[in-house]
Amino acid sequence: MSVAVTSMHISNPLGLAGIVVLWIILFECAHLLVMLLRNGPLIGWAVSPLGVTVMHLQEPSTFYIWLNVIFPAFVSGSVFYIGFFTSLSPITIPHQPLTKILVILLGVLLSSSIDFFNALRDLRYPLWGEARILRSIQYLRASWATIHFTPFGLTYLRDRFGSSPTDLLQAL
Repeated sequence: MSVAVTSMHISNPLGLAGIVVLWIILFECAHLLVMLLRNGPLIGWAVSPLGVTVMHLQEPSTFYIWLNVIFPAFVSGSVFYIGFFTSLSPITIPHQPLTKILVILLGVLLSSSIDFFNALRDLRYPLWGEARILRSIQYLRASWATIHFTPFGLTYLRDRFGSSPTDLLQAL
């Protein structure tokens, strides 16, 4: 005999925290995978409270811009579905189709809204070369990121800007 669930109940708070942490980690890994699939010259990477960012010299193609939105959103939706609507679920949620759609859609919107707006910005106002690098560095500095440059990135900064990374970061 099955009982219809009509309300939400957290049965395992630690499991819920684990699902949220797993969701964030897998979402960031999906971003990294898409960024590393690009074979453009790598300037550097940065680690911040908002995640890991990879800096490429060239503007990505339209395909990679949208792949960087769609693939992490798919991963986010999958984690929400598996984490909340299977036997692994630490929370009891009604298994009605509308509830499933709303919960998964909420998770995807929470994780991918910024990606969507960044994709629209990159398509409408594309940047490449020095302007792209300076915008990335400025954004990363504002987000308290630790920026690491590759050997190619160090050479690029010396050739194009005539400065070391330390001097450039202080100037911005």
